[in-house]
Amino acid sequence: MNKKDIRNREDIFLLVSSFYEKVRSDTVLGPFFNKIIKDWDDHIERLTNFWQSTLFLKTKYSGNPLEAHVQVDKECNNSITELHFGLWLNLWFQTIDEHFKGDYAENAKYRARKMGTFLYLKIFEARKNN
Repeated sequence: MNKKDIRNREDIFLLVSSFYEKVRSDTVLGPFFNKIIKDWDDHIERLTNFWQSTLFLKTKYSGNPLEAHVQVDKECNNSITELHFGLWLNLWFQTIDEHFKGDYAENAKYRARKMGTFLYLKIFEARKNN
């Protein structure tokens, strides 16, 4: 398969939906996501908007990912660890590499790594402040 770079919303939708197929069936991550997310179509749409905003600087996304992840950690008895973020990141990279190659694909990896680190630190900071 001749891979192309991430170019538009349709590519981002493919990336996000393929990624969450992996997450949902993952034995470690799946239970977290399947417990919390009740409307997968809405979640995929929201995350497609998020990544479109992130990669192409489009302002379609509105939400607070930090607060959402802190809340998920609370609902899961503060059980999210660096293992979960590592698995999440590995699946994200794997999905990108399966479908895409290029500058935007590499930027999606870079931004996910940066975002994962930030969210991980903020979750633990929130635990300390509660």
